[in-house]
Parts: sequence; structure tokens; C-alpha cells
Amino acid sequence: MGQQQLLLIILGVIVVGIAVAVGVTQFSAESDASNKDGIMNDLQALSANAYQFRIRPSSLGGGNNSYVNYQVPSKLARNENANYAISGSASITQITFTGTSVYDGAKVATCVVDSLGQTTVTFVGW
Repeated sequence: MGQQQLLLIILGVIVVGIAVAVGVTQFSAESDASNKDGIMNDLQALSANAYQFRIRPSSLGGGNNSYVNYQVPSKLARNENANYAISGSASITQITFTGTSVYDGAKVATCVVDSLGQTTVTFVGW
């Protein structure tokens, strides 16, 4: 082989290496965004479930306008996105949920649900 062919092979290997590195970085960023979106959707579903509990009369197994006795259903407590739990204690007018990513425990989302069922979600570690 000539010197020119060796240089072209080395250049090709470098270009392929850079392309692989860029692809891995893009995949990782997309994976984090997908996990964050999934957690957001799960927290919205959990907050809707809690609000339904709040407005349901106690005679039908509800909270009778209170979040106090609400517990996260086992089907909503854990999935492929995160682990979900009540943060602190629920009150009559407000409940707070946390979702901790199963991929990175430092990534936590917090969802506060008010007496009207409106939610505020914040993310830490993203």
C-alpha cells in the first residue's frame, strides 16, 4: 500500500469514530428527554387519580373533598420511567408527589396538586 492509501484509511477511521461519538451523545440526550416526558405524563395521570379520589364522597371510597387518606395505587407507584410516592403528608387542599427516575436517582420530578386539580411540576437534576 502506498502512503496516500494509509492516510485515507486513517482519515476514514477518525471520521467513523467521530460519527459514532456524536450518535451516542444524541441518543443519550434523546433518552433523557423521553424519560422526562414519560415522568411528566405519569405524574399527570397520578394527579388526576388523586383529584378523582378527592372529589368522590367517602361513602364511595373517596376523600370527601380531602387528599388526606389518598394512597398511590400499586399500578401507578412504579413503571419503566420512575418510582412515584407521596412527598410529605397530604392535606385537605393539596398533595405533592415525587417521581424519581429509574435511570438516574438524582433526577427527580415533583408535582403539586391543588384543591381544583391543577398541577405544578418541577424538575431537579435534569
